[in-house]
Amino acid sequence: MRRAVTVAVTTSAVLAGGLFAGQAQAATPPAPSITAPGGFVMNNGTGTTLFGKAADSRRSTGSTTKIMTAKVVLAQTNLNLDAKVTIQKAYSDYIVANNASSAHLIVGDKVTVRQLLYGLMLPSGCDAAYALADKFGTGSTRADRVKSFIGKMNAEARRLGLTNTHFDSFDGIGNGSNYSTPRDLTKIASSAMKDSTFRTIVKTKSTSQKVTTKTGGYRYMAWTNTNKLLSTYSGAIGVKTGSGPTAKYCLVFAATRGSKTVIGAVLGAPNEANRAADVKKLLDYGFAK
Repeated sequence: MRRAVTVAVTTSAVLAGGLFAGQAQAATPPAPSITAPGGFVMNNGTGTTLFGKAADSRRSTGSTTKIMTAKVVLAQTNLNLDAKVTIQKAYSDYIVANNASSAHLIVGDKVTVRQLLYGLMLPSGCDAAYALADKFGTGSTRADRVKSFIGKMNAEARRLGLTNTHFDSFDGIGNGSNYSTPRDLTKIASSAMKDSTFRTIVKTKSTSQKVTTKTGGYRYMAWTNTNKLLSTYSGAIGVKTGSGPTAKYCLVFAATRGSKTVIGAVLGAPNEANRAADVKKLLDYGFAK
């Protein structure tokens, strides 16, 4: 009788163990299927990879390039965010010539570096990117300064140990050699998010900035963030959209829930709706895993 009871208890334990194991397995969701050809997600606190799809394949990055633009500016020694930059005609001419996204900066206005960063990251202003490259590059001509600034972007990529990233523009309007990968872009964003000014800017849904006009008066510039994730996903904190004929639809994203921050990127989604759906899947997966 004692032996029969022992067997029954043992069998029950095995069955219960199997049940609990099944429940544990069920708690880990299957890896999501995304339409974008490239994607990557990691735990921002630990650096642990949570998902990857062609994570190291080089792709055009569109305006997600501007994450590095902002990062280089914010890394300048003795940076004065309140220093004023006079908007040049060359910046607006560049927007027109390239049919580029714009912060609608007005020639002659004096705009602070901080305001240019908002104009760079919210409406994805290529004019703001040009102004920042011209301001923080070195050289006697505008072309030299821009070249110098792009050199700083590439130097920072090397410093971060990124072997699949190269910039040939300050805004993502590439000249044939502007590329990164989902993993590399995520690492750039993760590093940039350590800066409090960057974090504040990229989580801002909209802003109205008072700038000084050429005649000494003032006007207000209103900018809305192109990153709709901030309004559609609970806990979203950034970081940057990108799009273009070659890049298609890209998004470097981050969200925080509780003590966990998930950060990642999708590159090359076929359209904006697919990009949004892909990112939501990846964030949900990242938080569940």
